[in-house]
Amino acid sequence: MKEEYKVAGMTCASCAISIESYLKPQEGVIDIAVNYPNQSVTISYDENIIPLETIGNKVKEIGFKLILGTKEDTKKEFEALEAKRLATLKKKLIFAAIFSVPIFIMSMFLMGKIPYENWIMMALALPVLFYSGAEFYTIAWKRLKSFSTNMDTLVALSTGIAFLFSVFNTVNPQYFLSKGLVPHVYFESAVIIITLILLGRFFEEKAKSKTSSAIKKLMGLKPKKVTAIRNGEEKVISYDEILKGELIILKPGDKIPVDGKVKKGTSFIDESMISGEPIPVEKMKGSNVFAGTINQKGSLRIIATKIGDETLLSQIIRLVEEAQSSKPTIQKLADKIAGIFVPIVIGLAVVTFVLWYFLGPDPSITYALLTPITVLIIACPCALGLATPTALMVGIGKGAQQGILIKDAQALETAYKIDTLILDKTGTITEGKPKVTDLIWDKNAVSTELEKVVFAIESESEHPIAEAIVAHLKTIDTESVPIDSFTSITGLGAEATYKNELYRIGNESLMIQKEITIPTQLSVKANSLKSEAKTVVYVAHKNTVVGIIAVADKVKETTLAAIEKLQQMGIEIHMLTGDNEQTAKAIANKVGIKNYQANVMPADKGAFVKELQAQGKVVAMAGDGINDSHALAQADVGIAMGSGTDIAMESAGITLMHSDLKQISKAIQLSKATMKTIKQNLFWAFIYNLIAIPIAAGALYPINGFLLNPMIAGAAMSMSSISVLSNSLRLKNKNIN
Repeated sequence: MKEEYKVAGMTCASCAISIESYLKPQEGVIDIAVNYPNQSVTISYDENIIPLETIGNKVKEIGFKLILGTKEDTKKEFEALEAKRLATLKKKLIFAAIFSVPIFIMSMFLMGKIPYENWIMMALALPVLFYSGAEFYTIAWKRLKSFSTNMDTLVALSTGIAFLFSVFNTVNPQYFLSKGLVPHVYFESAVIIITLILLGRFFEEKAKSKTSSAIKKLMGLKPKKVTAIRNGEEKVISYDEILKGELIILKPGDKIPVDGKVKKGTSFIDESMISGEPIPVEKMKGSNVFAGTINQKGSLRIIATKIGDETLLSQIIRLVEEAQSSKPTIQKLADKIAGIFVPIVIGLAVVTFVLWYFLGPDPSITYALLTPITVLIIACPCALGLATPTALMVGIGKGAQQGILIKDAQALETAYKIDTLILDKTGTITEGKPKVTDLIWDKNAVSTELEKVVFAIESESEHPIAEAIVAHLKTIDTESVPIDSFTSITGLGAEATYKNELYRIGNESLMIQKEITIPTQLSVKANSLKSEAKTVVYVAHKNTVVGIIAVADKVKETTLAAIEKLQQMGIEIHMLTGDNEQTAKAIANKVGIKNYQANVMPADKGAFVKELQAQGKVVAMAGDGINDSHALAQADVGIAMGSGTDIAMESAGITLMHSDLKQISKAIQLSKATMKTIKQNLFWAFIYNLIAIPIAAGALYPINGFLLNPMIAGAAMSMSSISVLSNSLRLKNKNIN
């Protein structure tokens, strides 16, 4: 059996390694893969040898909780546990900060100026260690019982030993004084380490809590209640009770609960979640409708053809979940480093103790105690732990100032590697809103009078194109006139009378059906507009067309320049759209994109991303619709346009608030600068440990008699953290273009 379960309580990448290494040797466990970012574990096991409950108990033994039950139930329990954990973490962080600041000020600026200062600092440090930092010691103890370690182990050891050593020197300072040594205390190191680690974890937990919100919003597209016809009567039932083949009633504004076929009625459906196209689609008897889309203006009766997990919406949800569960390559590298760092440091401390105890000068026991403490203090993962998150925090903050919202730090880490960019058409390359582009009247027509009539007729229509025409006429201060009659002609247009004269507004089919003459010059112009992928509406007075109106989704003003810049950066650009071939070709040519595909469904977009990734390319996807959510989640970097849907933004790692493609090149530059800062930070953190740990262990003592004082080690540890922070802050002044 192979199943995925949520795991509560993981705090670092080495936690994932602990679970894997503890469960893998268990008899009956065939394979196991823990996904730390997604807080989940996928287990293949033989339930006849090791029941699931036993696996859950094994996980509990090392301090985590495997959440068992149905998929829906486990999600709810996990979310509740994570929300509670975040609230507790925030409380502990505030508590730690309140008590740590006075200790830091006393040790750094007021040392020797306050009576009983060591006793005061010890009293202030107690709540930080035994309340705010209690979890570090609890988890470290559970790891010890299972012979495993993580970063909590190192934090617990370094802060615990520093605290106990300081308590010893506070209670019994004569011990070291009698040996000619100063009894230093390190309370500030212990509490500041705990506060900083809690701060980092708080930000991390907040980011993790948002990862499932895209799925939640997709699920929110399912209505809770549905009106169905049962035994000849209308009945309100829950979504889960819908049966295949059942007749469902949809009123204006209703979310469609299932995939189905229209049996009766006419309406316009907002299908932007599937096609990405902003113009609602007219539905009549025999038309297909899809779950999650929204009935806009008419009433419909539909037959449910696909329910529950069979619907297109459920498929999109599943695809997004799969993409979010995948583990990035950089995370695997972090797992490996975290997995070996802690045991190595502990091992070095033990070796240091043994060497000084057996080989050190008198008093050897004193040196054997001091040097391992110095090693643990100076090797505290503070600088290493701050190197990446501080650079990311500054980078993310700078991005926000530039209108680039980074939701997923992984996206910022990856963006500079992008070599292929896929663009959705509508709302990404174009504005996403249909607008009147051309209004052409016959040379003999009285345009001002006709515009008033058109305004009056189109105001009566429910069609989205009519709304675009009305919106345009409003901008040129057109006034309406009282029309005598109005008739909507489904699928063709409308006709009305004004001052006892007949007017018709609609498509070419309406003109042909009513045998209306189209003057040659207007016919030629209409064909030209169609070749530009514009929708043409004809205005007829009596039996002659007197004007044409073109409606189109316009390309954004900055799109062409943005695409040119991205291409100059060596990025290969593709355009995918659910629109037809003619429109796709016209738009692609207009903005200089050679690679494009038309009539693309949501799942096809995700599959295309996978296809490019299989070729070894680092793929970014930019889009704005729910229909793009799978591809956005699947891509190495998902980029949502700020004008798009919330779900697209939740599925993407980066959101461009100005909906301007120029922001993509800025995001890439920001990623490059941030990664450079992270690498510098990691270099200095590793170099610091590489040089400082041997010195702390006493490597220079046989050469020149130098032995690092634990207090200097504490200061050096703080300085390394400050240097990393300062380097990260330099990113604020970086010029991003």
